[in-house]
Amino acid sequence: MKAFNILIIAACSCLLSVQSNAQAWKLHSNKDGIQVYTKNVSNSPFKALKTVCNIETTLSRLTAVLLDVKNTKDWVYATKVCSLLKQTSPSELYYYSEVSLPWPASNRDFIIRIAVSQDPRTKALTVIAENKPAYVPGKKGIVRIQQSEAHWLITPLGNGMVRVEYTMQVDPGGLLPAWLVNMFVSKGPYQTFVKLREQVKKPIYNNVQIGFIKD
Repeated sequence: MKAFNILIIAACSCLLSVQSNAQAWKLHSNKDGIQVYTKNVSNSPFKALKTVCNIETTLSRLTAVLLDVKNTKDWVYATKVCSLLKQTSPSELYYYSEVSLPWPASNRDFIIRIAVSQDPRTKALTVIAENKPAYVPGKKGIVRIQQSEAHWLITPLGNGMVRVEYTMQVDPGGLLPAWLVNMFVSKGPYQTFVKLREQVKKPIYNNVQIGFIKD
């Protein structure tokens, strides 16, 4: 699965730094049922990020979207490239992603190992995205993200709804202007989750069944 950058490790959040439980989450925006939270991080100029929303879908359908690496560009903010590197099991994969940044900043890229698990009692899904920067060689002109961690918690609510909570911690590396970071915080999470809601409705995910997921 992706992180979701996505998954991702969602590309929209790749400019946000390490999450710290010592700081309190603060609501940054609340629009169309999508809540974006930030919090200060000790010894870092960047803020941690959490995005929460409810989506009308099934666990299997949403998991299928997150595992569908080749179509990540359709919904994850600022994703230029996303490709599968290795599928180690139905619930684990490695993928490569490149994030587009406006001039004068260099694009960032990262390699993520995704592992999906389900609580047999609550049916809640946990998706862990682990950074693997040395998995493939770096590319000239692109800054390889060395430190990142992402976490999805997907909880069934009943009546065809699920609650999605996405948190991310990233050190983007290099020097980034404040305006660029603020743009990603303000636009990236919201736009990503708006498109995620649209993505799960696409016909390619109709009647999807995933062996290790119980809806």
